[in-house]
Amino acid sequence: MKSKSLLLFTSLLIAASTSTLLSAEPLRAGAATSVITPEIGREIIGGFVPFPSKHIHDELHARCLVLDDGTTKIALVVCDLLGIHRVVSDEARRLIQEKSGIARECVMISATHTHSASSALGEARWLIDQQPDEYQRFIAQRIADGVARAVNNLRPAQLAFGAVDVPEHLNNRRWHMMAGTVPPNPFGGQDLVKMNPPSGSPNLIEPAGPIDPTVSFIAVRGTDGLPISIFAAYSLHYVGGTGPTDVSADYYGYFCESLKQLMTAGAAGPLDVDRPPFVALMANGTSGDINNIDFRKPRGVKQPYEQMRFVAEDVAKKVHAATTRLEYRDGLTLASRYREPTIAWRRPNDEQKKWAADTIAAGPKSKSDLSFIYAERVTKLASYPETTTIPLHIIRIGDICLGTMPCEVFCEIGIDFKRRSPFAKSFLIELAHGYVGYLPTPRQHQLGGYETWLGTNRLELTASDKLLDNLIEMAKELRDGVK
Repeated sequence: MKSKSLLLFTSLLIAASTSTLLSAEPLRAGAATSVITPEIGREIIGGFVPFPSKHIHDELHARCLVLDDGTTKIALVVCDLLGIHRVVSDEARRLIQEKSGIARECVMISATHTHSASSALGEARWLIDQQPDEYQRFIAQRIADGVARAVNNLRPAQLAFGAVDVPEHLNNRRWHMMAGTVPPNPFGGQDLVKMNPPSGSPNLIEPAGPIDPTVSFIAVRGTDGLPISIFAAYSLHYVGGTGPTDVSADYYGYFCESLKQLMTAGAAGPLDVDRPPFVALMANGTSGDINNIDFRKPRGVKQPYEQMRFVAEDVAKKVHAATTRLEYRDGLTLASRYREPTIAWRRPNDEQKKWAADTIAAGPKSKSDLSFIYAERVTKLASYPETTTIPLHIIRIGDICLGTMPCEVFCEIGIDFKRRSPFAKSFLIELAHGYVGYLPTPRQHQLGGYETWLGTNRLELTASDKLLDNLIEMAKELRDGVK
């Protein structure tokens, strides 16, 4: 009798826990896209020296997915951009709240990190507080339009979480090398690792960190069984290999188009022309130290777009194959947590300020003189206030947890987020709600390298620990139903 009572009590606990994840209302979902392509001639950023575009190879989009549990609406937006200044997110979320009635803290906006797009960071990207420029206002409006269209497309839906490992396209780009073979950094110091070392070099020893091979994704379909959207995240920096002056969404855009073809093959008929189209979204996971180059062998010559198409189509095929194993559910509860903890800016000391002043006074040796470029960056950092606030976001979709940071996040931080999250189905997205440089771990800071240089990295050395602790606390609040 005692064992039966215990079993009943345990069943009631499980039911009570599940009820916080399930909604009495049917889940609805809608998806849409908005074109955010800049005019030809606007500068392409991604390298140290921007240059004007001369061709639009493929359109850039804001890809939008809206979920509604009858009480809460959540909007997930991924933009084909290198990054966004937080004023873009602030303005877009203001417009979305006005136009679509979705609370600001329930709208997640991130950038993919394509290196062949124009800047959404503002004409003075180093300014902390800035008014949106013409292109930033255009992007914010198009994001709001895309979310409004997704709301218009809402229909009864089911949702599933999926994951598939695709390690073959990922490499940690930070390498330990033989003693004396890591070149000096722009400040005249010596790093212990090299970012993007010579491919096939005999001086390579081992990567300085791991990769995260998992493509995590949320699949959404209508109650009629037809696909609505897939929101995916993969920890791959970008692929590159475009035409020399082309605007392109990189592999993120190719993935979305390839997955759309796979998911809708044979599904459309003469009576389906008015049905909203399937929309795929590919967000950047945590790829601050990850790219597509296998440094252990010499790099072969590829045609423009060849490699990004290969990567995108392969990842899309593997995600599509994984959808056949999904278990869809409806009636899921949605929730969101948004927080802006205070973090110290990383500022130059007196010796670094003097080095910067002397380097600038001497003038640049070339257009791409790294010492001069970083001297200018150090000077700008010297004018920053002591601290800033960093936007963090946690979204819960049933028993799925999605976290964000506004940085180029090292992949081991994303792995740690999955390990520490109170939700088994968790993943982290970078470059959301702003752009504040690279986010290495304290251990990686000790190794040095490009991503840790003052001017590439702008936040205090323990920022990754503090931000991750905040995200985990926020996730636990959502798990426990804390208001």
